[in-house]
Amino acid sequence: MKQEQLTREEMMLKHPEQYYLWLTTKDDESRSTDTSPVKDNKSRTTDVLDPYLHKIFEVSDKYLKRVFNEEVLNEFRIDCFRHIRGDRNSTIEQYVKAYYDLIKREYQKQYTNADASLNQSIFSQPHIPKALWGNCLDFLRRMDSESVQLMVTSPPYYNARDYSQWATLDDYLDEMSSIIKECYRVLDNHRPFVFNVGDIFDNDNRETKSSWGKRRIPLGAYFTQIFEDHGFQFVDDFIWDKGEVQTQRHKNGNRPYPLYQYPVNCYEHIFVFYKHRLDEMPYPCPICGCLKVNGNAYSRVGVKSWECKNLECFERSAGNRGKRFSARTQLMTGLQRSENLVGEDLLHRWRRDVVKLAPVIKINSKGQNTLGHTAPFPKEIPEYAVQVFTGINESVLDPFAGSFTTTIESFRQKRNSIGIELNRTMFRDAVLTRFSNTVGIRPKEVDSE
Repeated sequence: MKQEQLTREEMMLKHPEQYYLWLTTKDDESRSTDTSPVKDNKSRTTDVLDPYLHKIFEVSDKYLKRVFNEEVLNEFRIDCFRHIRGDRNSTIEQYVKAYYDLIKREYQKQYTNADASLNQSIFSQPHIPKALWGNCLDFLRRMDSESVQLMVTSPPYYNARDYSQWATLDDYLDEMSSIIKECYRVLDNHRPFVFNVGDIFDNDNRETKSSWGKRRIPLGAYFTQIFEDHGFQFVDDFIWDKGEVQTQRHKNGNRPYPLYQYPVNCYEHIFVFYKHRLDEMPYPCPICGCLKVNGNAYSRVGVKSWECKNLECFERSAGNRGKRFSARTQLMTGLQRSENLVGEDLLHRWRRDVVKLAPVIKINSKGQNTLGHTAPFPKEIPEYAVQVFTGINESVLDPFAGSFTTTIESFRQKRNSIGIELNRTMFRDAVLTRFSNTVGIRPKEVDSE
């Protein structure tokens, strides 16, 4: 049966139950459920309401009522019957996606400080890069929960530049901790944060401000603890080998004697942290689409798995066990599309956890800073992270955008690219010039209120 246009009278029905009844009676002729497998196992999009959608709701009804209140469930039913069209396989795929989207929207409602206008600006035009000017903590606090699929950044190093100064190392770490805590909320579940940071040689100003208070400060170690304190899980640490750097520290005044020797710092960390917020909401079986599932074992900390208990499911094990799955495995399966294929050259370059990348050359032969920023990081870092951890059109955020390398590379990879930078006056002109010269587009700019 072909999808019919709704009349104004039908659109104005006051009660969801009446509307749902109207939709189902319109499709009475399709109520004879076809449980035969699709021969080519390919989903086809048509304008036909497949009768299997009725079957999903019949099997799942009592389980759906445990998850959603009556109003939300009625709206969900109406939305599914109005928009889901195609053969059985396509119907299951669309239904499962609609269910996941609903779960996320209901979770996002729990956070009441989100700014609808800001989120509209950030997410409504995914094919235009965004430059947000202001304090990243202010922006993060106004963003929807779990709205960004990847974060890639390099933070301002403690007192390493004139524009990033703190009274003490503790003040610096406290500020970074507040930002990372908010990043955890904004980052989507089962998604990574790629974080580039290097150790520095400076005075932590805890004991004294004199020169003898200077020491090697292991920022990487401090940040690892901060991330884990806020719920992130440490997964990987790539060592960025910067090659031979220009310093005389190892010579220590040309005194080749014991206790005078120190190595040259020629590397930085590229950490990969994952967010696995334990989500105990049941999810529909990806094979039959039904919510008749039981909780199964945890596949890892923060990742709950489920097992289909629908005896009419199209996939059962030799021992008559149902499909076992989790929200994370469903996410990973959904990204296995041809447009998200990662190139072999990139994978080969990053196959070891020690990666040699030349530092960015920012000063030209005339002594001019061509990037307008004193501490840019190589484009290879976001290039790798974006391709390996996201799919086309997903959102990538750099909360310390600087010269907007991550934002530019994300845009090149057809992602919704977002950068936040505090120093608008210092960097804006150079950033806009860089966007124009590299990708030929001006970013959408948003100023903090």
